[in-house]
Amino acid sequence: MTTILPTPDTAGRVPIGYPGATDVDFTDLAPLMARKLLNNVGDPYVDGASPGHTKAAERQVVEIIADLVRAGDDRWGYVTTGATEGNLWALREARRRHPTGIVCYTTAAHYSVPKAIDLLAMPSVVVAADDRGEMDYTDLRRRLTKHPGRPALVVATAGTTMTEAVDDLYQINAVLDDIGVPARYVHVDAALAGIPLALLEPDQRPGFDLADSIVVSGHKFLGTPFPCGVLVTSAAAPTQAPVSYIGSPDTTITGSRNGHAPLILRSALQRHGLSGLRTRAEHARELAAHTLTQLTEIRWPAWRHPHAFTVVLDRPPPPAVAARWSIPTENRRSHIVCMPGLTQHDLDRFVNDLRNATRRQRRPIPRPRTAIGYRTGNP
Repeated sequence: MTTILPTPDTAGRVPIGYPGATDVDFTDLAPLMARKLLNNVGDPYVDGASPGHTKAAERQVVEIIADLVRAGDDRWGYVTTGATEGNLWALREARRRHPTGIVCYTTAAHYSVPKAIDLLAMPSVVVAADDRGEMDYTDLRRRLTKHPGRPALVVATAGTTMTEAVDDLYQINAVLDDIGVPARYVHVDAALAGIPLALLEPDQRPGFDLADSIVVSGHKFLGTPFPCGVLVTSAAAPTQAPVSYIGSPDTTITGSRNGHAPLILRSALQRHGLSGLRTRAEHARELAAHTLTQLTEIRWPAWRHPHAFTVVLDRPPPPAVAARWSIPTENRRSHIVCMPGLTQHDLDRFVNDLRNATRRQRRPIPRPRTAIGYRTGNP
């Protein structure tokens, strides 16, 4: 165990490049982690044969998230291992509904999307994203018009990995309406920004209610101590006969499922309440805005999307600074993510590190002194 605990070399490091809230303490739930196996095998809305589950808590979590994203009355969902599983479930369901459909996703989509497409052997097209990571809707139109008569299975993103860009569901549906696609399935990978965006004022929220399914992460904004996610659909899962051994339909991707995750997620959602979650999101955005101002003052090229926790650095930090603060780089661009739990002091220290590193790089190299009695250059 000592090998995974912080050491003197790592205890002071603050990983600001990867999204995981650190302001939530789940120590009060520790006794639940050690006592018994909790297995939510099968459909969360059918308790099944084994009593050792937390499906009641799971249903509560699904309903809370479904209300946030304004899912329809005929909603369904479950707690997943993470957004990757949610993306896989959604694409499988899209294929079940529309077997001849073609998947559309952008160059900025999460790497789990093409992986799921490969696992399911589904036809797909890659749509361009603009320089800031948002879907190019003109390119979406162009790609789909090459496949007339086929259903469109669109994977939109709410919070791309590097820039936290948000694909516009209103524009996506307008394109699909305009070109007359015969049928559609729209899924939103909202792992990073889904919950914070859903907490905005009504006139600022994305059109999540236009989606057929959406998945959010639990270990990002909610800060759960292990990876998990919540999938929500606007329609009930397909009817299936129960598997006799478990006494429940097999409507999920995984079989045995973590029964502790719903308890942690429910605690995270209930201990804050919607107002507390909204306050956390607003504070994170204020930190991001402050950090962007500080970066601008030292002339470090940076920007952020509206409502984003992410500040994009158009020039990567020096390697030593990136290593100290755990900052990723992709395509000559880096970012920091101002998640709940970070402080202004943390982020000011990061900016100061950048400032000092820049000064060292710009410091002129002294010219070598000429030895006494000798001259350089031509005589």
